[in-house]
This record gives sequence, C-alpha cells and structure tokens, in this order.
Amino acid sequence: MLASRFGRQSHSFRSASPISDEQLRRIAPSIYAEAPHASRSERYTYIPTSTVLGGLRKEGFEPFMVCQTRVRDEGKREFTKHMLRLRHPSQVADKEAAEIVLLNSHDGTSSYQMLAGMFRFVCSNGLVCGDTVADVRVRHKGHIVDNVIEGAYEVLSGFEQVRDQRDAMRAIELKPEEARVFASAALELKYDASAAKPAPITETQILAPRRHEDARTDLWSTFNVAQENLVRGGLIGRNATGQRRRTREVQGIDQGVKLNRALWMLAEGMRKLKA
Repeated sequence: MLASRFGRQSHSFRSASPISDEQLRRIAPSIYAEAPHASRSERYTYIPTSTVLGGLRKEGFEPFMVCQTRVRDEGKREFTKHMLRLRHPSQVADKEAAEIVLLNSHDGTSSYQMLAGMFRFVCSNGLVCGDTVADVRVRHKGHIVDNVIEGAYEVLSGFEQVRDQRDAMRAIELKPEEARVFASAALELKYDASAAKPAPITETQILAPRRHEDARTDLWSTFNVAQENLVRGGLIGRNATGQRRRTREVQGIDQGVKLNRALWMLAEGMRKLKA
C-alpha cells in the first residue's frame, strides 16, 4: 500500500502533456514548500519534493499527474500530502510507459515514497507494480538525502524488470478455465465476496474487453482487461438485495494503488505457475 491515504475529494489533475510548474503550484502548492510545517520537531528531516522533482526532470522524467489532499486547516495547505506521477515524454506514443509514483508531505502525515509503475494509454489506467519491483520508502529522520537520491535511481533501474515481466506475460496464453480462475481471484481482491454478500458482477463481465484490440487470450491482455473493468467500473451488476446497480469507479488514490498492485502480483503469480 501507499504510505498514506488520499481521499476521494483530493485535488488532482492529469494531462496528456507535461504539467508546468505553474499548474503544479495551483493544484499542489505543498510540492514547493521551502521548509517543514511548524508542528515538526528538530528531529524531523525535511525532504523537498521540488528538489527531487528537479532531479527527475534532469533524468528526462516529467509530471503528467498531480494530486494533493484537501485540508480543513488552511495553515497546512502548503505542507500537506501530495503525489506525482512522472514519465518520459518520449514514451507518449507508446502503448505503455514507465512511470515514477512519488509521494511526500511536509507536515508529518506521510513518509517519502517512490514506486515503479506502468501507464497504459489505451485505457488511461495507471498500473502500479507489485512488491517485486522498486518500492522506496524513507522516513523523515536522520541523514537521508543520499537515501532519497539512491532511491530515485533504484526506481529507474526497476523499470527494466517491469518491462521483462510485461513481455513474459504477453508470451503466456491462458486457457478459458485459467482466465476464469484469474478473474475469480481478481473479484475477491476488490469485493472480498462471501455467500452472504456475493460480488455484484461475474467473472465473465471481468473478462469482457472494452475494445477490439484487447480481445486476446494472453496473460498480459487478460490482466489489463480485468484491471480496467475493476478500476473504471460502470458494469451492470446486482447488490446484496438483488437490485441492479452500476459498479463504481475506484477513485481513492490509495485504494487504486492497492488494487493495482494486488492485481499485478496476481498476474505475476499466474506467470510463474505457467512458466
């Protein structure tokens, strides 16, 4: 999971082109805090997000998504939790792009964290990789500047592993019964269904592609179709009382990352079983 939670009402913005500093300041001013919040003690080590962002930009990564939590105390608006997703502009034309997911705060509400992820342009869903890929967390204590810099390069180096896993999934064909097992496990990850409260939708619905190019039987396509259907919602199902309802989109950032990573780990487990 992410080191902290973002509510559904968080300020967020996603763009098809790199987000400018002006836009970032408007959505997430806490990125540019010049010092920690006054509530932090002397033991608290300040990690400036703007400095990390500048370093990642030098490596060719630009922000394409930004989010910041809403706060009741306006005095914390310039310091609260924020998240950036960065990728290389050269990958805009690619179907999948490697992303860096960066989380930080300057008021003690979260640790500093970086994750390796993938962004699939055909459905605009961020796929956050599981525990086998780079996941760097640094507490705001001690001499940690070097750890932050090393963590950035660890995440960057992890992308090669992400691509290898993606290509390996593409090479594996699933039988219909295997795809249903995958879909059944995916439903459990989101709904934790039981006999008293079954999942509102079926394995068949989870495996139904939303576009012709996704109508493939390889593990990577099956994973992407299931991920999109579960995250984006909009499927017609029935609640516990039998009433027809559309499934909801996963909007909370923490919930989305948790589900994405669990699905990735499920797909990785299937890949290892089939290898």
